Amino acid sequence: MTRMQFRRSIAPVLAGLVLSTPFHGLAQGSADKPIRIMVGASPGGGTDILARMLADKFAPSLKQSVVVENRPGASNTIAADVTAHATPDGTTLLLATNTGQAIAPHLLKLKYDSIKDLQPIGLVAVMPNVLVVSAVTPYRNVKELLAAMADKPGTFKYASSGIGSTQHVGGEAFGLSTGTKSTHIPYKGSSQAHIDLISGEVSMMFDSASSAMSQIKAGKLRPLAVTADKRAAELPDVPTLAEQGVKGADVQTWYGLFTTAGTPKPVVDRLAAELTRVLQLPDVQARIKGLGGEVNILPVDKFADMNRSEYERYGKLVRDANIKAE
Repeated sequence: MTRMQFRRSIAPVLAGLVLSTPFHGLAQGSADKPIRIMVGASPGGGTDILARMLADKFAPSLKQSVVVENRPGASNTIAADVTAHATPDGTTLLLATNTGQAIAPHLLKLKYDSIKDLQPIGLVAVMPNVLVVSAVTPYRNVKELLAAMADKPGTFKYASSGIGSTQHVGGEAFGLSTGTKSTHIPYKGSSQAHIDLISGEVSMMFDSASSAMSQIKAGKLRPLAVTADKRAAELPDVPTLAEQGVKGADVQTWYGLFTTAGTPKPVVDRLAAELTRVLQLPDVQARIKGLGGEVNILPVDKFADMNRSEYERYGKLVRDANIKAE
C-alpha cells in the first residue's frame, strides 16, 4: 500500500471523528496543530500576499494558528508536493495558481497528480497578467516595444516566476502572436525577477497584476498592456493586448485554495465556508481589487470542474506552443 493509498483509507475514520465530536479546530486531534498555507513562490509576490491575507482572516474564526510557508521553485510544484503528501486532516493548505495546477504538470515529471492528489476548496481570485517594462525604458506602448524588438532581433529577454508559469506561457504566446523571438529567463518568483527587470538585466515581463502592482504604483515598472479580454479596474488607462493589435496571447493568473486529497468532506466543507466568508469581507474585496484582481466565489464542485478544465486547456496550449521544461 502506498502512502497516498493509506491516507485515503483512513479518510472515513477521520470523517467519523469529525462528525462525532464538537468542532474544535478542523479535525479530531488537529486543534493544537497550526494550519499551514503552502505557497510555491517567494515572499512578496502575489501568491504570498494573498496567502498572508487569508491566514490573518482564518486564524480567529478557526481558532487555530495559521502560518504561511514559502517553498519557491519548480513552477510552484514544491509547495504542491508537500500538500499532496501531507496528512489529510485539513491542516495543510495550498494557495495554488494555474501555474502549478494546470501548466507545470504538462512540463515536469511530478511525484503527485495535481488532479487526484489535491482537493479543491475554492477559487480565491482571478488576476489579469500585465506586460511590464522598466520605467527607465523608452517604450510607452506595445507598438514601440515591437518596433524595438524588430530592430534588434534576438536581443530581448523576458522574465518569469519560473518555468511553466503563466508568465512563461504568456511570453511564449506573445512571441507566437507577434512573430517575435525573445529569450526566457526564469526566476524563483516575481519579486526576484523584478530586481533584474527594474535594473534592465531583462527587458520585459508578463507578470500577474497582483505581483506587479506595487512596483507599478511605485513608478518602477511601466505597464504596456493587460493580457486579458478587458482592461483591469485598477489600471483603467492601460489597454489590452487586443486593443493594440495583438490577439491570441491572453493569459491570466488565477489563485485557488486546495488541501490534501482524502481530507474528510466535513473538513473540506468547513474550509470552503470559511473561504467564502472571508472573500465576502469588504476589506478583502478591496485588497484584491487593489491588486488588480476580481473575486469570483465558486462552490467546491464548480471549482473542481474549473480546475480540471484549466488543466486540459493549458495542456493544449503547451503542446501547441511546443513549450518545454528548459
